[in-house]
Amino acid sequence: MDQFAEQKKERRKFLYGLGLLSLIPLLKLRFFNKQKEAINCVVPAPASVQKLLTEDGQLVEVDMSKVNAVKKKVTDKELQEWIKKQ
Repeated sequence: MDQFAEQKKERRKFLYGLGLLSLIPLLKLRFFNKQKEAINCVVPAPASVQKLLTEDGQLVEVDMSKVNAVKKKVTDKELQEWIKKQ
């Protein structure tokens, strides 16, 4: 019976030591966890630039703040007449 009690004590010591060893990673994680810097991955919104066709047929990018705010839809007939002029 004395041997059985000693085995029980050894097992308890082993489990106690194992429990303490299992707490080390948790303590390390808790105390040494640094906040990681967040990198802003958002692509900046492009300036209001629009591609427009010039009278001589070249495609150019124009800043819309420099264009007059008058908006008028071109009819098919006007477009065809404009093309015929060229």
